[in-house]
Amino acid sequence: MGDVSRLLTQTQAPGSACHPLERLELLCDEGSFEAIRSAVTSPRPGAPSSAGDGVVAGLGQVAGRTIACYAQDARFVGGSLGVAQAETIHRLLKLAERARLPIVSWIESGGARMQEGTAALCGYARIFRQNVALSGVLPQISVVAGVAAGGGSYSPALTDFVVMTEDAAMFVTGPAVVEDVTGESIDGRELGGRRVHERNGVCDLVAPDEAAATAFVRDLLDYLPQHAGGALPWMAGVPPEDDDPGAHVPDSGRRVYDVRAVGRAVFDSGSFLELAPRWARNIVIGLARLDGRPVGVIANQPRHLGGVLDCESSQKAARFVTTCSAFGLPLVVLVDTPGFLPGTRQEETGVIRHGASLVRAFAAATVPRVTVVLRKAYGGAFIAMNSKDLGADLVFAWPGAEIGVMGAQAATRIIHRRELASTGDSGARRDALSAAYAREHLGADRAAEGGFVDEVIAPRQTRARLAGALAAFDDGG
Repeated sequence: MGDVSRLLTQTQAPGSACHPLERLELLCDEGSFEAIRSAVTSPRPGAPSSAGDGVVAGLGQVAGRTIACYAQDARFVGGSLGVAQAETIHRLLKLAERARLPIVSWIESGGARMQEGTAALCGYARIFRQNVALSGVLPQISVVAGVAAGGGSYSPALTDFVVMTEDAAMFVTGPAVVEDVTGESIDGRELGGRRVHERNGVCDLVAPDEAAATAFVRDLLDYLPQHAGGALPWMAGVPPEDDDPGAHVPDSGRRVYDVRAVGRAVFDSGSFLELAPRWARNIVIGLARLDGRPVGVIANQPRHLGGVLDCESSQKAARFVTTCSAFGLPLVVLVDTPGFLPGTRQEETGVIRHGASLVRAFAAATVPRVTVVLRKAYGGAFIAMNSKDLGADLVFAWPGAEIGVMGAQAATRIIHRRELASTGDSGARRDALSAAYAREHLGADRAAEGGFVDEVIAPRQTRARLAGALAAFDDGG
């Protein structure tokens, strides 16, 4: 391991708000970070040269757990990737693979170093290949602080979680190139600032500053194993102060509510960490604890678009299900959805393909997974949201929940269209037929009788039933 103390005193060009070593020391337990390749320089004659070649990399500990980490130095040639820097990052990723360690990267780079030509560009390819090789094997977390451009924007996108600071930006081509090619005049924040990427799903969490970004990374690591197949980090369970999730769900299927309030009454107090909250807001994903056990949470959000599934929410949920399954996180699915969003725009955007990706993710998941139908689950969305026949280990439903091909009103208009047309489609008759259809085909009790739901439970029982179900998998080895 190299002597890192001298890195803080090196003369560098001004620019970055924080020295890369300071970032890593902020992340790691005090005195635990040890660097590698701190003296390496560019092998290219005439290329800019500095010890470390614009990156600080090594091993450290977070809450006593060893991790691999690196931070680029934007004060040296804009944080650009040179041959030596690429080799350092690649060596660190290989070391992490060998030792089976999580990887945290601080990204701030202008892309491939032009002074080193194609060799620098190909350095990115080696890093990308290793990112992909470690996907689903080791947890990979990226923090983007400052600007990440060109190849510097791709490596974070290949990792499991991306945290951005408020003033960060990511883009494949910068504002000057955009203006040259398209004539569009735009600044870096408008082109690829955090507001852009928290709405398109590239960014999972936004932090006001680097200290908060570090706290987010430490929080994420608290839910994740060291590697796929490793033990999950349990903590003491803290019951929620609010123990009645049903109090947050209106009886009327037409009234909206915030499903996160339901989650706060089910999971351990203060444990829910929502991811990508501004992307595809009709579905909520995040990490939580249940009696101290880390779990992944997927929930329809009636507060936005009534909780329908569409292209973006399907992508969001599918990606998260795959990540949780890779790292052994049990899945808890809270369902309240009227179905898939209909319309030309959705079909043109590929809702069939994106919906199928969610089906595929759940069907392929190998972790314990439990579903609770809160109020309604209709059509293909019922299947896609971790239904029993898709492989859910247990499916619960609250009393009054409706499960079926479609809602009663819509079904009545189709089944009884001739009768309603001949009688003038009176509201009273339509309501009576709809009520009869709901009783016969949609009730949670009916779904339980058919075996599509394992048990109808009271809302207050939800936390205990979920915890008991997941504990059964531990008892079974």
